[in-house]
Amino acid sequence: MKQRRLFMARLSGVVGVALAASSVSAIRAHAAVNDRDAMAVAERMRQLALEQGDRGYGAAVIKDRRVVAASPSRVITRGDPTAHAETEAVRDAARALGTTDLSGCILYSTSRACPMCEAAAYWGNIDGMIFGAGLTDAGAPQLHRC
Repeated sequence: MKQRRLFMARLSGVVGVALAASSVSAIRAHAAVNDRDAMAVAERMRQLALEQGDRGYGAAVIKDRRVVAASPSRVITRGDPTAHAETEAVRDAARALGTTDLSGCILYSTSRACPMCEAAAYWGNIDGMIFGAGLTDAGAPQLHRC
């Protein structure tokens, strides 16, 4: 719960909304986000990763213009080579939504997803991926790169 409150406090600074509650439903209930807001959340997660001594990557999962989950890279802090920001955000989104079917979700990340992260998005049925400050549309996740 403490980590969720910390995440929400940091998220509120990015998208300019006050999130007083500490539940996933509060994240979903805040003001709708556009592409720039979603990328700002991913960028804040990148900054958080750097502050925590990890690699500079961040990601957010958006559904129905609401933030479902967001994550910094946790490769170094967790000692887990699979804890890339995108994969962590997909995992967090599945937990938050209570399903492994993330249809209707878009994955925003600070850089193009690596093959592992793209595969995670594919298996989660993520509809599309957008990366970088230029909001580059990477399309639907594919397995052909793996």
